[in-house]
Amino acid sequence: MSPIRNRALPIYVAAACIFVAFAVRSFALPLRVAELGGDRVAIGLLFSVSTAAAAGLSLPVGFVGDRFGKRTLLLLSIAVGGLSQLGMGVAGTVPPLFVWQVLAGIGIAGAQAALMSALVDVVAPDRVGRAMGGITLAIQVGLLLGPALAGTSLHWMGLGTVLAVSSGLFVPALVMTAAIPGRPGRAAGWNVLGPLREIASSGGFVVATVAMLGATLFSGTMQAYLPIFGKQQLGLTAQQVGYLIAIQAVASAVARIPGGRIVDRLPHHVLLVACGLGAYGAAVAMLPHVAGFWSATILLVLSGPILAIVFIALGVLFSNLSTAETRGVAMGVYGMVLFLGLGLGPAVFGAIMERAGYVAGFTACAATGLLVAALTIGLRSGRLRRLRPASPAPSQAPGPRPPSFERRTARTR
Repeated sequence: MSPIRNRALPIYVAAACIFVAFAVRSFALPLRVAELGGDRVAIGLLFSVSTAAAAGLSLPVGFVGDRFGKRTLLLLSIAVGGLSQLGMGVAGTVPPLFVWQVLAGIGIAGAQAALMSALVDVVAPDRVGRAMGGITLAIQVGLLLGPALAGTSLHWMGLGTVLAVSSGLFVPALVMTAAIPGRPGRAAGWNVLGPLREIASSGGFVVATVAMLGATLFSGTMQAYLPIFGKQQLGLTAQQVGYLIAIQAVASAVARIPGGRIVDRLPHHVLLVACGLGAYGAAVAMLPHVAGFWSATILLVLSGPILAIVFIALGVLFSNLSTAETRGVAMGVYGMVLFLGLGLGPAVFGAIMERAGYVAGFTACAATGLLVAALTIGLRSGRLRRLRPASPAPSQAPGPRPPSFERRTARTR
């Protein structure tokens, strides 16, 4: 195993453990609310406050990582995440769960920014795509294992105990931080706007942000409404819906490693993202027109890996916007747009589905994604025209062509 892989492995293991714990929370929390006498409104609000906290605080916690070091941010995120998980388990009423959910949102925002920025610090520039594929695979494995572990544990213990005990999953992540290279924070003041302006002035910032919003609108809508769509529209049993979701999740997870290699080898990441969004949008538009388990499964198995590769390429684009001193802020912006889109998609397109049906809702979602893909191409083309040097005068030798902003790597490693 190469030294780079040795340094990345603890980050992958920590990511898997942290997201197993958060997946246990997502699975057990609705059942816990019902057990404590809460209603469906309370369940929705609890998930909303967590997502809002993660979106609103992703940028500040990313700045903390740059200011004090990624390892410090990761340690704080693990502590906050473990405390929130334990608090949910021992809470005897619904209102305290809102406090613990806000802390959980802070924990997941900090963990994601710290893990991804620390990963980019330890890998070579030409392997960032593979590294992003590896960490997203670890996260996906965690999200798959969490509900399975929680469901199995319910045979021996109650919901509150499951949530409290799951806080122990943060312990191996805490151990892994000892093997993650600790880099000192930058000697700077408390002005987060300075690093943010530096990142925003990069050529690909608007393109990456717009594309990220489109990808998360897709992902959030599918995660929220695929289970109920399978039951109400496709007429599947609860067991078949579970198989459908599990199969497409496994296909998406398996695609992460080859997807990272594809991203590393292709020179134009923005084009890859735009084409991927367009292809996935076409699949979303087709989904309400298929019938039965196998048709839907085949469509999702073929399209899910496309969106997975899009997210890997977006991770590379955001890492390329930053230096070692501003990487936490860049990944904080990544997390902010991620959580914003995951929450916004179900709210917007769910309202359309409720009023006009699944065909209208999924079609609107697909149309929005295709529009974002077209906008991404347009923004990219406009940026490339601005980057293209003017024709030299006859007496001048042509200067070197500036590199494409898509392939620009971080200036400091």
